[in-house]
Amino acid sequence: MAERVVGVIGGSGLYEMKELKVERRVRMKTPFGDPSDAFIIGRLKGVKMVFLPRHGLGHRLLPSEINYRANLWGLKKLGVEYLIASGTCGSFKDELAPGTIVVIDQFLDRPRLRQSTFLGHGIAGHPSFADPVCPELSRVLYRAGKSVGAPMKMGGTYVCMEGPHLSTRAESFFYKGLGADVIGMTNLTEAKLAREAEICYASLALVTDYDCWHETEADVTIEMVLEGMKKNVETYRRIVKEAITQLPQPRACACASAMQYAVITDPKVIPAKVKKDLKIILGKYLK
Repeated sequence: MAERVVGVIGGSGLYEMKELKVERRVRMKTPFGDPSDAFIIGRLKGVKMVFLPRHGLGHRLLPSEINYRANLWGLKKLGVEYLIASGTCGSFKDELAPGTIVVIDQFLDRPRLRQSTFLGHGIAGHPSFADPVCPELSRVLYRAGKSVGAPMKMGGTYVCMEGPHLSTRAESFFYKGLGADVIGMTNLTEAKLAREAEICYASLALVTDYDCWHETEADVTIEMVLEGMKKNVETYRRIVKEAITQLPQPRACACASAMQYAVITDPKVIPAKVKKDLKIILGKYLK
């Protein structure tokens, strides 16, 4: 049985855990360009871990500048089967106060400036995305959060906006009216690519503010987001440490075969370079 490999993607502070034994840092060239930064590989409680700072060390990249395809290709290349993602979010509901952690189960897709698929350039397909996160990994993270005393909510809809600007008040009221729970700028794009890479993906939304719809709370500012992020990081670390030893091995969910029937192009007409570039993603289906 292959060794379980767990990926974590989010802020650079997430892998600054004293229990983590860092083994190496890997810089990688991918067919889709350079990832956000070096991948940090180590062990935590005996589990092999791969960490990636989503925005690069020092937070250099805007949400739409992140090379999501390179990031997910690299994680797949390094053997990641489970990917735990975090992201700071604004809340659309009174009960989801700053400090709450929402285990996302749905998304609304608003970005328009980024690449969110490995397909194209001679290979077409239509991956199923009705349930966009791994239910098994999500349940493990929820239980882990409850066990460490974090204020958790199981299930929620994440509006993924383009950024980098924060919401207008009209947008905030619009998304609240749709029944969305939180708003962020990154996780949906990762979830789409993780599905194509057959990686189990789950998203923890770390609520830092009420966006700008709330009548009695101050409108969101970047200072507010950064302060909330600092408070949430240690809780997130504790959830990761609790969850990683509880993950099923082998995987029992459908994520591992998500692309089995998704590609509709005849393999004989797919360009050789595309086949080569996607070998680690779809190689088993393109013979």
